[in-house]
Amino acid sequence: MWMSRDLVTIGPETTIAEAAALMAQKSIRRLPVVEKHPHVTHLLGIISAKDILHAFPPDVNPFAVSGPETALTPVKVSHIMSRQLETAPLDTPIEAAARRMTEKKIGVLPVMHGENLVGLITQSDIFRAFVSFFEPPQHGARITFDVSSGEDVFTFISQAARRRKLRVLSLISSQQDNVPVCVVCIAGPDVDGLLDDLWNSAHCVINVLRFG
Repeated sequence: MWMSRDLVTIGPETTIAEAAALMAQKSIRRLPVVEKHPHVTHLLGIISAKDILHAFPPDVNPFAVSGPETALTPVKVSHIMSRQLETAPLDTPIEAAARRMTEKKIGVLPVMHGENLVGLITQSDIFRAFVSFFEPPQHGARITFDVSSGEDVFTFISQAARRRKLRVLSLISSQQDNVPVCVVCIAGPDVDGLLDDLWNSAHCVINVLRFG
């Protein structure tokens, strides 16, 4: 749902100068190195802009307009690409991909369908997904509950929203400073009525953000 599908790829015999020129042309920072067969794109490695920079002398900018220093460089991407890659199956949940990228301190995960490379999920894709989850409504509120005591937030919100004819846009469990929290986003004209119900309940609320 969130991965980049229209991939720019290169073969292992591509020179690092050619890879740098392609990155500059396409405004990208990584290139999957692949071998293409009739029904499968086999992933061999990934080369990054950082890899290419380290392959040239400090006084040479390989991403500038090609000069003699870069154009004559015979080094192939297969010599410097990363081969030991973290990958993700096609059905990996976006939060699991984000967790693995955080734990491994990496900026990209190749997405695989069996042995076939089908996409890339990057930090930008993760941010895009996160923004969509918390897109503020035109008129509504985001409520953060402290659920460390096992409060049943779902039942309260679903019943109150039905009674007030509101929409529950999202309900996400998380950790905030090691405290289990539940973040609920609601929308509709009678948000104030639901908040009145909330203040009269026994639920522990960390904060309420109003929109619209």
